[in-house]
Amino acid sequence: MLWIAVWGLTAVACAMIAGALAGMKNRDYSFWMAWCFLLPPLVLLLAVLPKRQGPRPRRPTLDEEDHRSDRMHL
Repeated sequence: MLWIAVWGLTAVACAMIAGALAGMKNRDYSFWMAWCFLLPPLVLLLAVLPKRQGPRPRRPTLDEEDHRSDRMHL
């Protein structure tokens, strides 16, 4: 039972670290937080990735996704 709690705390801590690192490296923080929560060692990969140039990637809103999927089904 103790190992489950340790793994959970590690996963939450890695997700928080990934969010901060992704923000500093100009990457999509929600993507990295989710993956580092599921697979905590991915924080190491994020740490060695170079900083992205240009604007931070933006996820489309739900309305934009719906509009895009409606046009594809026509």
